[in-house]
Amino acid sequence: MESVIDGNMETLFGIIAYLLVMIFLGLWYAHRSNSGIEEYFIGRRGFGPFLAALSAETSDMSGWLFLGLPGVAYFAGLSTAFWTALGLFIGTWINWALVARRLRSYSQIADNAITLPEFFSKRFHDDRHILLILSALICLVFFSIYVGAQFITFGKLFHYTFGADMSTMVVFGGVVVLFYTLLGGFWAVGMTGVIQGVLMVCALALVLAAGLFNAGGINAMAAKIAAVPIAGGGMGGSFLTIVSTLAWGLGYFGMPQVLLRFMAIKRTAMIRPARNIAVIWCFIALASAILIGIAGRAHMPAALPTEAEAENIFILLTTRFFPPLAAGIVLTGILAASMSTCDSQMLIVASSLSNDIFKGVIHKYAGEETVLWIARAAMLITAGFGIVIAISGNQSIFQVVSYAWAGFGASFGPLMLFSLYWKRTTLPAAVAGMLSGGGAVVLWKNLISKAGGVFAVYELLPAFILSSLVIVVVSLLTKKPSPEIEKEFDEAKTAVF
Repeated sequence: MESVIDGNMETLFGIIAYLLVMIFLGLWYAHRSNSGIEEYFIGRRGFGPFLAALSAETSDMSGWLFLGLPGVAYFAGLSTAFWTALGLFIGTWINWALVARRLRSYSQIADNAITLPEFFSKRFHDDRHILLILSALICLVFFSIYVGAQFITFGKLFHYTFGADMSTMVVFGGVVVLFYTLLGGFWAVGMTGVIQGVLMVCALALVLAAGLFNAGGINAMAAKIAAVPIAGGGMGGSFLTIVSTLAWGLGYFGMPQVLLRFMAIKRTAMIRPARNIAVIWCFIALASAILIGIAGRAHMPAALPTEAEAENIFILLTTRFFPPLAAGIVLTGILAASMSTCDSQMLIVASSLSNDIFKGVIHKYAGEETVLWIARAAMLITAGFGIVIAISGNQSIFQVVSYAWAGFGASFGPLMLFSLYWKRTTLPAAVAGMLSGGGAVVLWKNLISKAGGVFAVYELLPAFILSSLVIVVVSLLTKKPSPEIEKEFDEAKTAVF
């Protein structure tokens, strides 16, 4: 596709300035984060409400918020995009309300677990490290896919805006994110998340306002939309579509990058204000992203004829309605969304492989410096996998993210809820639930959904239900947890830190 603005240097300057700030933050926090593994992987549980809320939400939304969601609204109409966003909004609120406080307390009670795999392992006193290894491997597989989606975002931005080679920019994006994450650890990831959260909301709001203004206002834009035929254009949609898209909200209970922010909050009393900030930010971001896609359809109904091309609508509106330098600043919102998710995911994979598998299983007495070097090597591996996935040919960010989202949601989500709220959950049930959830996603996506009809439902829903049922049945068929585990469970219900 031809470059929209043929590499305008002012636009490029705005984007490069943002990237330099991110690199600077990585260097700034390098000394602090490298002082120990707890500091590097979870910021020594020192996040305040604003930092926890914005870094959680930005690590969650990713480049999908700027490209995938507006693209769906542009290409398929309001129905699919609206119900997906509603499911995500409800899931965000419930996750903060039900999981955040208890996970913050329980992770500290469970021998100060600093990663999600470590929490599962210590929660069930898994001396054989089955849960530790299994959950770490799941993180490696699905986060490699997820990281690939973020690199696609990076490549699309530079390819569509400047005509740069897609594969080259995918590699460039991977190197930039790897650099500041590898140096600055969790603090760099968190602080860049705050900057990125502000940038993301401002960018979305500005592009939406520009779209409305250039259409002649809300009524004029509505008239333009009414004259354009869009598949699923209304607020309705089939029952299967509504159920499938609402099911996205279930994924939150298993998203490691979000759950880790709950574990990193300084005090449990900070969770309520953090939840309020997160929910407000989420509402503004999701609503703006959908309306941008609809506004794009009103302005240029035939400009982007395929689903993959439709994901460029935010870029197209930005470069059309803003002068070059301003466009460059607004477009950094895409980089912010992509990088804020990518850095968190790479750090989680690094912690899983270095702290959970290497130190937890292979070399229990490894020094902290050794663990940190293993973590850096793990980041390199993850970035490499992500780059391969990004240039492998699947250019729809929405589709790539939906698969990884389902994988985490079904593997970890049911187990997280049962771990926090059902004392009778057993170790064999935890293993069985994790395996059945992740396996069901792969099986449903690649085989069962091909039958069509009701089987075309989003794979997260049946996999989540199956995992939950397996956990209940296996727990009731196996020996109840030890008194020590039950005591820790009761303590976590009321603990305040």
